[in-house]
Amino acid sequence: MSADGALRVAIVGASGYAGGEFLRLALGHPRLEVVQVTSERQAGLAVPLVHPNLRDVTRLRFTKLDDLEDADLIVAGLPHGMLAGRIDDLLTRAPRLIDLSADFRLRDAATFERWYGAPHPRRDLLGTFAYALPELFRDRLVGATRIAGAGCIATATTLALAPLVRGGLLARRDVIVEAKIGSSAAGNAPTLAGHHPERAGVVRTYQATRHRHTAEVEASLGGGAAVHITATAVERVRGILVTAHGWMSDGTSDRDVQAALRDLYADEPFVRIVAARRGIHRVPDPKILDGTNWCDVGFELDPDSGRVVMMAAIDNLVKGTAGHALQALNVAMGWDERAGLGFPGLHP
Repeated sequence: MSADGALRVAIVGASGYAGGEFLRLALGHPRLEVVQVTSERQAGLAVPLVHPNLRDVTRLRFTKLDDLEDADLIVAGLPHGMLAGRIDDLLTRAPRLIDLSADFRLRDAATFERWYGAPHPRRDLLGTFAYALPELFRDRLVGATRIAGAGCIATATTLALAPLVRGGLLARRDVIVEAKIGSSAAGNAPTLAGHHPERAGVVRTYQATRHRHTAEVEASLGGGAAVHITATAVERVRGILVTAHGWMSDGTSDRDVQAALRDLYADEPFVRIVAARRGIHRVPDPKILDGTNWCDVGFELDPDSGRVVMMAAIDNLVKGTAGHALQALNVAMGWDERAGLGFPGLHP
């Protein structure tokens, strides 16, 4: 640690969206000191030339991964599949590791191969990472030295559905999920939906069936629901809005759903229950969550058919990626869970 007790952090892959967002948050965290950032393409450049929002916030320059020095914590913002091939080296550089990719989110090798189409290259390490969803797995995060960031769509979907599953309110296991996502949800490159992060385009479905985040959701819900996800890119850069359609047990009322939400989230620092019945802000809206670590959750129940529509909105780069990873780190270290995550969002 540094002389003032701060955790010395190196961010690998800090020029991408995930690593860059963790860098932004870490620079404002009272107990973190970012000492190194790496990027193979941007090595030698000052950080603000890649992340202009960080002008006059940091004087760091990108270095090559091969020049990585020792730190107290390494945060890996590498593309999916890359960390598994470099993890032994990184683990010699720091006693703590956060992975923002999908490499270690799943705990079962067969499940990984089913959803990712190839055997996991480091089966021996599966299950050694705590999953960064504090609302459901806070006890596993306490004291954790290896943390796997959750998927962004998985985060919103799980937080939408967990109250119903844990409350035993679903009459059918099958749940239909539609996720409206911003272009940044596909990474710092033209997305599968044909979007470029800086040029919004037409609405396109980019994955209609077998979305990989399904495995995370079903694992987090303990097998209590069979989830069917469709992801659609819309004209936003940031943000996810999940609408999940389920069918409730006979006689389920609005009060029952509200009670299930309160039972799970009443004391959660970053989940807000949206239950307004008046005005124009009656459902979760990702627009007001840009830059925040909030997840807003709401619902509407059709008493005639028993169909419930659960809604969850997040900023995919914060609560969906870097923010929940930082929240998980706060839990692991025994710090204030809100540290470095206090930005309340903008309106209008």
